[in-house]
Amino acid sequence: MSLTHLDESGAARMVDVGEKDITRRTAQAQAIVSMDAKTLELITAGKMPKGDVFSCARIAGIMAAKRTWELIPMCHPILIESISVDLTPISDTEVRIISTLRCTHKTGIEMEALTAVSVAALTLYDMCKAVDRGMTIQDIMLLHKSGGKSGDFHREP
Repeated sequence: MSLTHLDESGAARMVDVGEKDITRRTAQAQAIVSMDAKTLELITAGKMPKGDVFSCARIAGIMAAKRTWELIPMCHPILIESISVDLTPISDTEVRIISTLRCTHKTGIEMEALTAVSVAALTLYDMCKAVDRGMTIQDIMLLHKSGGKSGDFHREP
């Protein structure tokens, strides 16, 4: 198997997608943020000193997805057609962040989905660090992708 982001001499390069077919593409990613139960209580009660944590993290994730090509050196700029970033408490100490992105393009949108959940998780941390510096960000992963030559991928969270 050859790596498409390396040229014949092993140097990094941006893949030429000019000859690829335009297809409908979807990607979904997740991150889990663990924290003290009291921290999550403050978030859900709307009592964090910096404001509405989930709304701010959602907006940060959306903004980051749109700028992924500026952050990841070999990513192509993609016209994203839809982005959702959802933050849901899944226990008394954990929040699950899921991003779902869609585009019609010659290259995939997985990096944008992963960037969205990563930055949303970092924003959640930033907004809550005064209360809980022991938070952890974990399980950042691609859950699903569809479209393109490589076909579909699906992982159970």
